[in-house]
Amino acid sequence: MGSSEKLSNRGREIHQILGGGLVADVILWRQKNLTVGILVVALAVWIVFEISGYTFLSLFSSVFFLLFTILFLWAKSAAILNRPAPPLPHFHLSEETVNEAANTIRGHINAVLSVSEDIAHGRDSRMFVKVATSLLMISVIGSLTDFFTLCYTCLVIVLTVPALCERYGDCICRYGQVWHRNLQHVYVRFDEECVTKVHKWIILETKKLN
Repeated sequence: MGSSEKLSNRGREIHQILGGGLVADVILWRQKNLTVGILVVALAVWIVFEISGYTFLSLFSSVFFLLFTILFLWAKSAAILNRPAPPLPHFHLSEETVNEAANTIRGHINAVLSVSEDIAHGRDSRMFVKVATSLLMISVIGSLTDFFTLCYTCLVIVLTVPALCERYGDCICRYGQVWHRNLQHVYVRFDEECVTKVHKWIILETKKLN
């Protein structure tokens, strides 16, 4: 199998993993104008918040104040001058859309509550370690940067890493397998030396209390 055929197959696999729609096309730079536009807009938003000193609430209020003022004056002047009104679409959320969104949100919230309950009752030590490690990492990252810089960085990563994986997948896979084996080895040692001991200690303490 030639390198071009491998690249094509890998591209199709990554495209399917990402959902195979417009979002996947944007992430893999198959809609280059749209991808570049998103990056430019995101950069502009980041600059507005970082350099101008705007907060999200002040920018949100200012933009909508300007928008509603323009539309109101446009509609009033159109009525006086017998001109067409502003061409605005009819915004409406159907009950079906709201129910679907509510069911999706409810499912995610119930999953989080279930995991939280297991951790609070000491049923899942490994999940506790994973959640605690994730929260600690978020806390450390949050102390190093602000929310909008973090969002912009994540967006850049999402729009660059999959495209690089699609193009340089063979090289990345080789290094990724090495790192994966090393991380597995570290996790096994950590699990044996820390998590298992903590789990046994929790069981013993629970038995003592009972």
